[in-house]
Amino acid sequence: MGSRRLALKVDVDTERGTRIHVPALARTLREAGVPATFFFSLGPDRTGRALRRVFRPGFASKVRRTNVLAIYGLRTLLNGVLVPGPQIAGRHAGILRSVRDAGFGVAVHCWDHVRWQDELCRMSDEEVHRELGKAFECFEHVFRARASAAGAAGWQADARSLASYDEYGLAWASDTRGTGPFRPRVGGRVFRTLQIPTTLPTLDELLGRPEHPRERLVEQLVGCLRPDALDVMTLHAEIEGGRERPMLQRLLAALAAERVEIVRLEDEAARLLREPERLPVCELIEASVPGRSGTLALQGPCDSGAARRA
Repeated sequence: MGSRRLALKVDVDTERGTRIHVPALARTLREAGVPATFFFSLGPDRTGRALRRVFRPGFASKVRRTNVLAIYGLRTLLNGVLVPGPQIAGRHAGILRSVRDAGFGVAVHCWDHVRWQDELCRMSDEEVHRELGKAFECFEHVFRARASAAGAAGWQADARSLASYDEYGLAWASDTRGTGPFRPRVGGRVFRTLQIPTTLPTLDELLGRPEHPRERLVEQLVGCLRPDALDVMTLHAEIEGGRERPMLQRLLAALAAERVEIVRLEDEAARLLREPERLPVCELIEASVPGRSGTLALQGPCDSGAARRA
């Protein structure tokens, strides 16, 4: 079997996740000696508004499978509905900087998570650009450095958001689900910013499904890793940094036992961008993935016939 490489991407969606679960997750990763990149939601936490998804196919079953109340807490589920949505970066800039200072990568997730995930398709071009602009401006204010990477909330991306990335000069992004790094194309237009997609299922997509029994989840996730390829797994601070921390610890131990190399997304992006002509150009499409409601941005057909393994 060839060498297996895995990069860890951490999505931080909520104020509670930033305040409580980010420090816990960073500590777990640091104790295991593995790198990761944290993608921060920076603006208002309006998680309660996500309950409008109840009519979306698959959303109610996911709520039951993953015990949303236990993961997010009642107070978070009221944010933006019965109580004002707290400003995440405004309250917790010190926590964000502590993650960077601990040696982890930091990147933009979004300004308003629920708005981006649920309303991108209904935003005007100006609104898309303004929403991203608020996130990039806030990131620069917190870290005193411009963002070089982003990963869209809910894996929601389109030609407008990709064009904004190019305009803001991002080096890479991780907005998509797919099989390997690529340059995205929408409507015949090829965008510059490199996409490094999530290749593995997320824990919340597997939990509670009978074909993925809890006692076998670690084994199944390790079994998904491909030889001689870059795999990317998305963690969620609210899940793997909270009630599923023991599951993450078992996974990290299994990866170490299997001699899986855990790499930095930033390093992989820099390596890939040294030879950009080798990157396949792939369509950005909308489709669903098992265990998650709604449609996501997926890596579609590539000019090379298939995405090259990194």
